[in-house]
Amino acid sequence: MYYYEPWMMRTQPKSNNSTNSNRLKVNGEGIVTTAPNSATITLGVITESSTVTEAQNENNQLTKKVIDSILGLGVPKEHIKTVDFRIEILYNYENSKQTVRGYRVTHMLQISDVAIQSVGSIVDTAVQNGANNVASINFTVRNPQAYYEKALQNAVQDAQEKARTITKKLGVQLQEIPLQIQELSQQSPPIPFQTTMFAKSEAATPIQPGELTITARIEATFLYGQVH
Repeated sequence: MYYYEPWMMRTQPKSNNSTNSNRLKVNGEGIVTTAPNSATITLGVITESSTVTEAQNENNQLTKKVIDSILGLGVPKEHIKTVDFRIEILYNYENSKQTVRGYRVTHMLQISDVAIQSVGSIVDTAVQNGANNVASINFTVRNPQAYYEKALQNAVQDAQEKARTITKKLGVQLQEIPLQIQELSQQSPPIPFQTTMFAKSEAATPIQPGELTITARIEATFLYGQVH
């Protein structure tokens, strides 16, 4: 997920006489829509057994097989990392008594910077080689700052157009360059693709990323005065 810290941009007017002493605040919104070109996949292996050693050994073997299969698709090793590893005790409850019935081992991997066209094959390959949990797929864009800056430009233009409309209706003269611009919001988060636990299957997984909407919002302060 990509976020940017808000900043303040200030532009001082050339003059500040009595005719320019009135201020007008308006909000502006800019939107850029684009197709995602990158994805992050979180998937892994969950195993259970009556002993922790058996559960862990099985999990280690399957996880290694999953990793090797993903590497075999050309995914760089540095794009694969462990994001969750847990060993849990499983209990049975009967007649108000708690007894240990086994152990569960969870090992979740994150595959980052995946090309959109490769998402389906990576998920299918991982599942066919032992992954039994696909937790999430998040779609985003590479170089998101460029898209956000375009959305910010659109937000400024939107604020200027609103200010022109208001001052025209009031019959006053607008100073086009804002006295102050304050960012109100940050870039939209990546698109989550809802997933559930996958059973082993030979069927191809169709992945439709849709579109990513990047939004910027600002508050702009303008000066205006009487028409001479």
